[in-house]
Amino acid sequence: MGASRLPPKRNPDFPNRETKVQRQLRAERVLALLHQHFPDAHCALHWETPFQLLVATMLSAQCTDKRVNQVTPNLFVRFPDAKAMAAASVSELEDLVRTTGFFRNKAKNISQSAKLLLRDWDGEVPNTMEALLKLPGVARKTANCVLGTAFQQPVGVVVDTHVGRIARRMGFSREANPVAVERDLMTFFPRTDWVYLSHAWIDLGRSLCTARTAHCSRCFLRGECPQRVAERQR
Repeated sequence: MGASRLPPKRNPDFPNRETKVQRQLRAERVLALLHQHFPDAHCALHWETPFQLLVATMLSAQCTDKRVNQVTPNLFVRFPDAKAMAAASVSELEDLVRTTGFFRNKAKNISQSAKLLLRDWDGEVPNTMEALLKLPGVARKTANCVLGTAFQQPVGVVVDTHVGRIARRMGFSREANPVAVERDLMTFFPRTDWVYLSHAWIDLGRSLCTARTAHCSRCFLRGECPQRVAERQR
């Protein structure tokens, strides 16, 4: 028989009702614990320029950062900037990014974005949300990553599958839509930590609060989590 999942258990140390003020204070405690346990949390993608980070982030959709980091060295050696990438054929790009999944759409979007950057921004990546969202294949997640990591501009919170899952498990959002989750997180966490929060929760989501199993008994945030998700029984 396959593994069975027990129903979620309420954390006995957590109050039955939580006011917005209490949630705000809990967010502060969560953030302090994250800084203590993940002091060096940072973007796992490898990049040297804002353009390379933009491309790597676009490739990371429905793909692991580890796989992207295996693909981008050869890609960036051949096409290191927007000018070179714009001159590449889409078929060349498809061959280089094939293993990241959805490679046809990704190659097309990267090619078109490089051409737009060359035409409208002299080959440089713009540093505003409005401009980035005009690029094919770029949504708020990608734009937030580029602005926060490459330009140190915390415009929003990067909400990937890890961040969205943890936000819901920890009771900071009930939303499924990433943009709505982002809005909720921006309410409870300070702007100065929006970039860090994403990286720290991604680390947490990969190590302890995974999609398949939440290792609550080993998690340093268990006292601040309203719901201890039962671990799978093997």
